Amino acid sequence: MTTKKFRLSRRAVMRGAGSIAIGLPFLECMEEVRAAPPPATAQRFIGVFQPGGTVIDKWRPSGSETSFTLSPILAPLEPVKDKITIVDGLDMKAAMLGEQHQAGLIALLTGTAQTGPNLYAHGPSIDQVIATRISQGIKPMGSLQVAIRWATGKSQGRLHAMNALNFEDNATFDPIPPRLEPSEIWTALFGSIDPMTPGADLAIQRKRSILDFVDRKYAALALRLGATDRAKLDEHLTKIRDIENGLTTVTPTATCTPPVLIDTSDYNAKAGLNADDADVDLEEVGTTDAMIPAVGRLMTDMIVMSLACDRTAVATLQWSDTEAKHTFPWLNLSEHHHYYQHDGGFKPVECEQICTWYSEMHLYLIQALAAVDMGGHTLLDETVVFFGNELSNPPNHTKVSMPFMLAGNGGGLRTGRYLRYPAGLSHNNLLVSIMNLFGDNRTTFGQSQYCTGPLTSPTLT
Repeated sequence: MTTKKFRLSRRAVMRGAGSIAIGLPFLECMEEVRAAPPPATAQRFIGVFQPGGTVIDKWRPSGSETSFTLSPILAPLEPVKDKITIVDGLDMKAAMLGEQHQAGLIALLTGTAQTGPNLYAHGPSIDQVIATRISQGIKPMGSLQVAIRWATGKSQGRLHAMNALNFEDNATFDPIPPRLEPSEIWTALFGSIDPMTPGADLAIQRKRSILDFVDRKYAALALRLGATDRAKLDEHLTKIRDIENGLTTVTPTATCTPPVLIDTSDYNAKAGLNADDADVDLEEVGTTDAMIPAVGRLMTDMIVMSLACDRTAVATLQWSDTEAKHTFPWLNLSEHHHYYQHDGGFKPVECEQICTWYSEMHLYLIQALAAVDMGGHTLLDETVVFFGNELSNPPNHTKVSMPFMLAGNGGGLRTGRYLRYPAGLSHNNLLVSIMNLFGDNRTTFGQSQYCTGPLTSPTLT
């Protein structure tokens, strides 16, 4: 009779010892063990929205699938070239109807068409469908949506088709407003109460008891409602339970280290409320706008740690909305992004400068994910990151040959590649392929008339 040989890693010994270093003789059972490979299916998803299209001839790489040279706009990503996949040639066919910018934003993650100006999506966004599969009811937060310098123009700081990226995975596909205030996001993710503070547990229990009381009151109300209203109330109760599940403090570990909350007092997260129909409040120039890079890095750090700390498995980051009416003082650009796109006539030099800066921010995210050790592989290795835009060519709002990029190796995604697809393929096919990385074997996503199945020749895996 044979028995399975016991193995004890040095990592396990140190983890069990906490912060105390204990000297032990070398034991046979402490011999090195192999690092666990990443899971077969993707475990985490991040969607990143970058507004305003690109300068396509400065964005498009040159070369073949596995031997390619990054373009000037993508050049900052050279350090992680082996961890990205450039996806070129796909048309956003679902965005050919509706308002030029709004339709692109709505279609990006839903694969559905906007049937008229100011109308929302006709299906759920891929982040929410993935969240239903791997995060909702499993993690403290089903998903996390954050945005920087959001609702900057005509929407005046409010949820609108020109700034809505995320849509519920429910019967009505309700738009989801992103979280905006950095300190509030930090508190929601990592807790404002130090677990060593006297009374911390009591404070958390009190919040839970209040939510439990609300839950019971709503449950009583449900008995008096019709089927439709009861379904809506059940959905609301689920969200209350999500809040309750999130009422915990996070204990730092080697993998989970909440980021330092920087001073964001000069950043007005709701600056859009001061906008008029034409532009943002000019008083924000030089204050809130100047904080965008620092706030963007903080938002990125919080997203990465929300995954590493297992607070959620799904997150999205919006770098502004489709109007993008904020300035770039750190780039010495005093006009807003929409001005350089077409309001002031197409300015390719300035647009290239802006897009290159976004590539620097994408590099920051990818490297942050790669820096988290998950026990022999990195957080990036089990994550899929999808970078997208609402249009391709700013001066004419076209949505052909869209500038897409993927990062990470979740689900066996093969990176270090430049994929150039023939004209006529829909980006809905890319959404299907992303779903397949998460173990979902569907063959369509979004509206079926815009989808012919997952990408083939080449595939993502």
